[in-house]
Amino acid sequence: MNWKLQVTKYILFDWIAALFAWSLFYIFRKQSEDPFFYENFEIVFSDPNFWYGIILIPLGWLLLYAIVGTYRKIYRKARLRELGQTFVITLIGLTVIFFVAILDDVIVTYKSYYQSFAVVFSLHFILTYAGRLALTSVTVRKIHNKEIGFNTIIVGSNGNATRIYNEIEKQERSAGNLFIGFLSVYDKDDYRIGEFLPHLGSYEDIKRIVAEYQIEEVIIAIERTETDTIDKIIAKLEETSVVIKIIPIMQDILFGSVKQSGIWHAPLIQISPDLMPAWQQSVKRIMDIAVSLIAMVLLIPVYIFTAVGVKLSSKGPILYSQERIGLKGKPFKMHKFRSMFSDAENAGPQLSSENDPRITPFGRFCRKVRLDEIPQFYTVLKGDMSLVGPRPERHFYIDQIVKRAPHYRLLLKVKPGITSWGQVKYGYASNVDEMIERLKYDILYIENMSIAMDIKILIYTILIVLQGRGK
Repeated sequence: MNWKLQVTKYILFDWIAALFAWSLFYIFRKQSEDPFFYENFEIVFSDPNFWYGIILIPLGWLLLYAIVGTYRKIYRKARLRELGQTFVITLIGLTVIFFVAILDDVIVTYKSYYQSFAVVFSLHFILTYAGRLALTSVTVRKIHNKEIGFNTIIVGSNGNATRIYNEIEKQERSAGNLFIGFLSVYDKDDYRIGEFLPHLGSYEDIKRIVAEYQIEEVIIAIERTETDTIDKIIAKLEETSVVIKIIPIMQDILFGSVKQSGIWHAPLIQISPDLMPAWQQSVKRIMDIAVSLIAMVLLIPVYIFTAVGVKLSSKGPILYSQERIGLKGKPFKMHKFRSMFSDAENAGPQLSSENDPRITPFGRFCRKVRLDEIPQFYTVLKGDMSLVGPRPERHFYIDQIVKRAPHYRLLLKVKPGITSWGQVKYGYASNVDEMIERLKYDILYIENMSIAMDIKILIYTILIVLQGRGK
């Protein structure tokens, strides 16, 4: 599937729709103001406002669509869902445009306000959805006919795997699954599903298999005797962007865990790789950039004060740089104001404790009010970190944590942060046990990620700083 070409088609159709909607609406407005407008139609093309709108308004729409995630998951669109999303986005966008560009225009009566809004809404919505409906319908038809689809593997090798494979393959309309093979949980001489699919290896190799075969969906169809491995399978997949689906039991159906997107599709529990709606992800990044820029400017006196304090407190560099593990296991350099003596880790990596003799007197003050963390606004600006997210750790400690808590890998699904739910609760961890204890709050954050949650954590962090309760 050519993802870039498909995105380009949607962008082109949306741009054309916005351009024509604005042009037709502009002509409608001029005609409403001047009954003899059609006798002097050429004045439209001599009006600079017309050309400003032609250039800027379609670009504004494309930016809004990108922010709300319209061009993500371009091959997984549904026509009814697209209808609702287009309606809501059109309503929001046109409300802004109406008040910015139209409300101060010449108005004959107040009734014309409502008439203008109805006309521009109808034009934009109908033209935009018509183009999207055409593109989505073609894509859906190709998926149903198996002309295109999503590379899929099954984890499981016996009755459940064979049953779900046959059910999906015999669906009246294909859901788009193109089966590449299966992974086994335990090694055997013979696998029931081996009659239909090639054996690609053990579930322990799933991360490599996903990358090698460009897998987009994983269906977990293990037996009851193998359920002790399901957490390990999901943990191995958390660093990937695949869609995970699990065969349900009747209890899952009764509790509402099974969400269907198609009438003809096999019932499966879907675990989405997206932790936040696309628009919230965009807002989170915008908030990271805006707050970091403002903080770096407003805190210039604090940066100077802290730098001088660190320099006078002990010999050594002002800043302390250290490699940490970030999103999807990618290492990055994290910078902090040095709060320990420069030879603090000559004996190897060590975690700090409340009365750690390696911490300088000024460093102890910095830690209480989080001054040592403020250079990380630059790291947030670069995109390696976020304002809110699980605290990044060193590879040395991650290896120890994963041995006792494999689900730590869940934290690598998101960018690490300057502050976190676990940081608010525990502050700096002084041993691996505290890291694991803090872990449950970071996982709770991941499962409940939202802009509102980020704001709440930032507020509590500010209170801790102001009250000097940092640990």
